[in-house]
Amino acid sequence: MNDDPTGARDWSSHPPLIAPDYKSTRLRGPTQPPVARAPTVGERTGPVLIRDLVDPTQADLTRNGARNGEPLGERIIVTGRVLDENDRPVPHTLVEIWQANAAGRYVHKVDRHDAPLDPNFVGAGHTLTDADGRYTFRTIKPGAYPWGNHHNAWRPNHIHFSVFGPGLAQRLVTQMYFPGDPLLEYDPIFRATPEHARPRLVSGFSLDVTQPAFALGYVFDIVLRGSRATPWEH
Repeated sequence: MNDDPTGARDWSSHPPLIAPDYKSTRLRGPTQPPVARAPTVGERTGPVLIRDLVDPTQADLTRNGARNGEPLGERIIVTGRVLDENDRPVPHTLVEIWQANAAGRYVHKVDRHDAPLDPNFVGAGHTLTDADGRYTFRTIKPGAYPWGNHHNAWRPNHIHFSVFGPGLAQRLVTQMYFPGDPLLEYDPIFRATPEHARPRLVSGFSLDVTQPAFALGYVFDIVLRGSRATPWEH
C-alpha cells in the first residue's frame, strides 16, 4: 500500500491495463509505456463548471428521460462524497453516471441484448458536488445483462461513474456495484481489481438515505488519491 502523504496514486489498488480473464483488454490494453507530452492550455484550464449552468433535473434519472410516465424498475437513491486523500471534500466537481435500465439494457446502438428498452429511461445523468463534496442521484436499479467475454457471462448490477477534475485531461472513471450481488465473484471486470481494493467498489445500503415508500438508499464515497483511493479504470 502507498501511504505517501503527497497523495500519489496507489497503483497496487487499481486494475491492470491488461487482465487476461477480461478478454477485450488483451486487444485494447497498451503494451508500450505512455509517451509524455505537455498538456495544452485547454486541458489545463477547462472545463469551467458553473453551478447555475448545470441542470439540476439531470441528477434525477427517474424523470430526466420521462416521456409518458415513470421508468420501470426499483427506484433507488445513490449518494456519497468526493474526497481527497486526507478526507477533505472536493466541492463543485462534475460527477456523471450512466447505466443499463432495469432489464439490463443500455440506450446505445451497439447494445444488442434482447431485453426491452424503456421509453422513459435514458440511463445517464450528472450533477455537481456541493460545498461538502456530496452528490446525490435518483435512478432505477440497473439489471444484470449477458456479455460475450466467456460462456454464460453476466455482468453484475452496476453503475458507471465519471469524475471530472479542473481540466479536461483530469477525468476518472469507475464502476459502483451493489452489496450481496452473487455475480461479483464471477465477473472478470470486478475481479481485475486487486482483492484488497474490491470492497471500495461496492456501495453500502443505508436506511438513513432510504426514503419511506419511495426508494432504497445506497452510499458510495469516491476517494481520488492515496492508499484508500477508489480503483479507477485506466
